[in-house]
Amino acid sequence: MKTLRNLLLLTACMLIGVAIAFYFRPQPVEQRIALGEKIGGDFALTSSQGPLTLEDFRGKVVLFFIGYASCPDVCPTALAVASQGMNKLSAEDQNNVHGIFMSVDPERDTLEKLSKYAGFFHPNFHGGTSDRENIDKIVRQYGAFYRKVELKDSALGYAIDHSSRIYLIDQTGQIAKVLPHAMSPDQIVTEIEQLL
Repeated sequence: MKTLRNLLLLTACMLIGVAIAFYFRPQPVEQRIALGEKIGGDFALTSSQGPLTLEDFRGKVVLFFIGYASCPDVCPTALAVASQGMNKLSAEDQNNVHGIFMSVDPERDTLEKLSKYAGFFHPNFHGGTSDRENIDKIVRQYGAFYRKVELKDSALGYAIDHSSRIYLIDQTGQIAKVLPHAMSPDQIVTEIEQLL
């Protein structure tokens, strides 16, 4: 009887714990926007050319990426697809669209490395990073996430799990749409053209 009571008490505690975790879990950024929560806004990074801020691109459409240069798949895929989309725009429209790639791995991603990495995909793509405190602030501000994952028996030492979204930011600096990284170049063109 005592064992059964203890099991019931343990089960009740576990169910309460699960309910609390479910209630306080992070909401998907799309749902947070739909509920009227303010996501996004200005930020400041450092690039090889000096300060890199969202405000620098007022009047332009911005594609904002959060990742790291050693990312094996998500980042290069998102940047390559966005670049293909950019190249489908007219030269005039391309001048009104820029990309910002923020690295959450400042220990490995030097400013020069980020400049070359982002610029490899498109000349209008800019790479930057910051100190850990500012990176974490921007990640929270955009409803994103990242975490370091140690890799045993790997020359890299660690990888970083991170959210895989492209933030489409309008000419006033507000998020117009949150795009999945797996969009096609044509879909990205359509989304950008709606803002131009």
